[in-house]
Amino acid sequence: MNPLKKLFKQTAIYGLATVIPRLLNVILVPLYTGVMIPEFYGELAVIFSWVAIFNVVLAYGMETAFFRFYIKSEDKDTVVSTSLISLLVSSVLFVAFALLFQNSLSNLLNIDPKYIIYFIFILGLDALVVIPFAWLRANEKPTRYALIKIFNVAINLGLNVFFLLGLPALVEGNSETSLAWMYKPDFQISYIFISLLVASAITLLLVLPIYIKTRYYFNLDLFKKILKYSLPVLVAGIAYTINEVFGRIMLEDMLTNIHTEEIAKAEVGKYAACIKLALFMNLFATAFRMGVEPFFFSHSDTENPQRAYAQITDYFVILGSVIMLGVVVFADVLKSIFIPNPEYWEAMNIVPLILLASFFLGIYHNLSVWYKVSDKTRFGAFISIIGAAITIGINYVFIPILGYMASAIAALFAYGTMMVVSYYLGKSRYPVPYNFRKILFYLGISILFSAVAFYGFGRSLYAGIPLLLIFLGMVYKLENDKLRQIFVKKKADI
Repeated sequence: MNPLKKLFKQTAIYGLATVIPRLLNVILVPLYTGVMIPEFYGELAVIFSWVAIFNVVLAYGMETAFFRFYIKSEDKDTVVSTSLISLLVSSVLFVAFALLFQNSLSNLLNIDPKYIIYFIFILGLDALVVIPFAWLRANEKPTRYALIKIFNVAINLGLNVFFLLGLPALVEGNSETSLAWMYKPDFQISYIFISLLVASAITLLLVLPIYIKTRYYFNLDLFKKILKYSLPVLVAGIAYTINEVFGRIMLEDMLTNIHTEEIAKAEVGKYAACIKLALFMNLFATAFRMGVEPFFFSHSDTENPQRAYAQITDYFVILGSVIMLGVVVFADVLKSIFIPNPEYWEAMNIVPLILLASFFLGIYHNLSVWYKVSDKTRFGAFISIIGAAITIGINYVFIPILGYMASAIAALFAYGTMMVVSYYLGKSRYPVPYNFRKILFYLGISILFSAVAFYGFGRSLYAGIPLLLIFLGMVYKLENDKLRQIFVKKKADI
């Protein structure tokens, strides 16, 4: 099979594994914003931001390192065994020490003590499935991967709907029902964490066969090599996550110094709700990365892999440009569907900035192939640290002036800088023949059309839809033949 065709086929399946769970999660946004005022949703968003940061710390770059050593190693069983033991031990130690010092952890992170135990166990369970999911991807089992991911979110979604809508309706209509003992008023955030905890536990059970079938042997020399490779990835991951979520944490902290805590949390809630409209770009970029990362490693030793890498980036930019423009044009339609509570709409102006920032991040992930396949992951850490410094700096200076708009601008500048720096560092160390004329053409036109549709015509569909159709026509005219070569089989192949 054509390697690019195989890539897109796997990306489509990983896309389902990413898109369907996140689409189900998107259903939670109108659910949460419907039952919670912006203040409570803001508090939840800040806790989830800390969850994202700790998830990276507890995985400490092992997922990417696992790919690198599993694919290259002749003794794959030892790589699996050593990796599983490493994460199992570190996860158990984290849970033990976090429970022991839970009050200190609660104060340090400014998380309400009644949520901290949920927080700890969810993090521990999430860490334990990192290597099993990486094993499924490395062994090209995207269907099994997708089913487990979808099942996880289906359980989480079902429990959320039950706890937040079904249970209150049952109890309020009949206080003598047998389910009355489960219901507590103003318990929404705890119900959300209980749902997530149950879903994470069941997910661990589903990947448990990988733990059971493994013949355990800990290779210390291999572990040192894996750790040497993974630690720069950890630094990069922390810096990347700071870029992604730390703005919400800083937003709450800094606005609390200016306004009341309630107002600060409400502002975070509005920001956190509106950035969800960048979901479609994030889904596309994540699905693409899930498919392309194993492809990068497995084709690094083939003849002229750089040409394939360049083509992949071309298609990413083309498809990403269409998605960005489409979301911008239909932003008001999407907000009515996903954020039905008008209290949150005040932050809609951030949507184009967040979309473009997510697009830049996706391009960066494609450009990052040079340091991943050449084992120079320290450069990934360096680039992400630059992005984190920009994120923190812009937020620190401008949040008191611009509020949540500063966080959106910070994300845009951080990811844009990371994209440019990665290209210039990789140009001399692992040259890839990117077609920058094409990339800049599609990127520039999509940004221009998005700005005109959103800001120039006040988000009017009468202006936006024609611009979208013009752009789609350009893509069809210029790329139809090349895309058909990838997706349509020739007669000789049938």
